[in-house]
Formats: sequence, structure tokens, C-alpha cells
Amino acid sequence: MIYAVGLAAALCLGLGFVLQQHAAQAAPPADFLRFRLLLDLLRKPIWIAGIVSMIVGQLLSATALANADVSLVEPILTANLLFALIIARALYRQGLGFNEWAGALLLSGGVAAFIVGGRPSGGNPDGDSLPRWALAIGLLVLTEICVVAARHHEGATRAMLLATGAGLLFGIQDGLTRRAAKAFNGSIGEVFLHWAPFALIAIGIVGVLLAQSAFEAGPLQASLPALTASEPLAGIAVGIVVFRENLRVDPLALGLEAFGLAAMVAGVLLVATSGTFSRMEFRRAMAKARASRTRLANAESARGKHSDSSHVEAATDPRNR
Repeated sequence: MIYAVGLAAALCLGLGFVLQQHAAQAAPPADFLRFRLLLDLLRKPIWIAGIVSMIVGQLLSATALANADVSLVEPILTANLLFALIIARALYRQGLGFNEWAGALLLSGGVAAFIVGGRPSGGNPDGDSLPRWALAIGLLVLTEICVVAARHHEGATRAMLLATGAGLLFGIQDGLTRRAAKAFNGSIGEVFLHWAPFALIAIGIVGVLLAQSAFEAGPLQASLPALTASEPLAGIAVGIVVFRENLRVDPLALGLEAFGLAAMVAGVLLVATSGTFSRMEFRRAMAKARASRTRLANAESARGKHSDSSHVEAATDPRNR
């Protein structure tokens, strides 16, 4: 059930990311890293659909995190990139090439190798402490470094940096979700007596802002892979350090874990450089250009009709005779 729920969460997240990026890439550049960006996107139905899909994915991942260790759930969630690729293929009718198939096999194999090798277990969310949450503070500092660096770059580099920061925040959010779920004892009121839900909401909002700014700043192949790769790594680190989840450390296990993490990152990069995303962005740019030309032509036509109408009125006005 954990695997099924995790894959369903990955599917919803992949769909949500594709829809969000489709809407956010047309947002005004002046909205970069401003909460006004979220207000502007709220007017777009396709973005709202993407957010709803992402929320469903987050709820499903919260269900999985409430019943399994973060180190087990996080690798499964990396499949959202594969689902995003499949959705892009269906929407834009593009075939899958070598990079897509190789990336899919590497990502899936990496997930399986990490889970089989590490066999994560024994986490104790109730036994966390402030010193162990210092790791999250370090991840927040790293996120701030990504944001500062993004301000000095443009295009794909900016998108990658912002997406990396968003992924780090989402990884912390996954850990906080597990902590908040354990604080729930049948009463909603008891949950909000704990600090975790408030931190979860705050980090979630900032994470969404960074993700939308990344989607606005550059193409999907620049932002989504960085987001997909950084979230599980941050989440696994939180699970091990904060919740003391145990991983096997014998030589064979360490080899499988290292191979699994490397394969996940390599798979993400291969899928990210696939032609499907590039073609999708090209077709979207062409459609945007056609729409701009149509609006310009309609505006010029309207001005021409207004000018002709003004000339006719001037010619028929008795005062001009």
C-alpha cells in the first residue's frame, strides 16, 4: 500500500508541476520572487488545476509518510518526473527517445537499489530534538544561497537554482509532514498545539513561491529535474539525521545505496535533457508567438476601423462643410 500511495502521489505531483509551469511561464517578469506572482496565477484556471493536483499529491504523500519512514517514501516520489514526461508526451504527441527510456530505467533502478540496499526502518518522529533539526536550518541557509545566486543569473540557470531551493524546502516539508502526522492523536485541535504544522505551512508557502518563480524563469527541463533531485535528497537527510532512521551500513548495502542515489540523479539528468521537454517548450513558444501576432493584428484592425469611422463622421458632420 505504501508503494501504491507513493506512486499515486508522484503521478499527481507530476501532473501538477506540468500544469503549473504551463501557466507560470507566461507570468510577468516583474513578479519574480514576489507573492504577487501567486495572486496573478490565481486568475488562471490551469494553474489552479495544477495546484489542486499538487495538493492531492501532497496529501497522498502525507499518508505514505505517516505510515513509513521518510527514507522509504522519498525515493518513490522521484517518479513524478517520469509521470511529468509521460503527461507531456500525451499532451504534445511526442515520442520517447533514448534519453527518456534510459533515464526512466536509471531512475526506477536507482529507487529499487536504494530501498533494497538501505532497507530504511526504525525512524522515531516523536524523538526529534532541536539540535537534530539544526540540519533543517542548514538546508534553509543553502536555500537562501540558491535564491541569492538566482538573482544574479537569468534563464535556465536562474530556474535551476530556484528549483533546487524549492526542492530543499519540499524535502524539509516532507519531514515536517511526518512530524505533524505523528502529533495527531484524533483531535484537530491537538495538532495546532504543536509547532510542526505552523512550520510546515510557512515552508510550504515559500516553497511554492520559489517553484512558481522557477517555472516562470526558464523552461521545464531546467527547473523540474533540479526540483525532483533535491527534494528526496533533502528528505532522506532529514529522515536519517532528525528522525534517526536506520540504513544498513555493510559494504554491499552501502554500495547499493551509493549506486541508487547516483542512478537517481543520473536518471533525472537524462530525462531532463530529453527532446520531449525541448519540443514541448518550442511548441509552446510558437503558440505564444502566434497568439501575440493575432492579438496585435486584432488591435491594428480595431484601430483601423476606429480611424475609418472617425473619417466618415468628420465627412458627414455639417459643421465641417
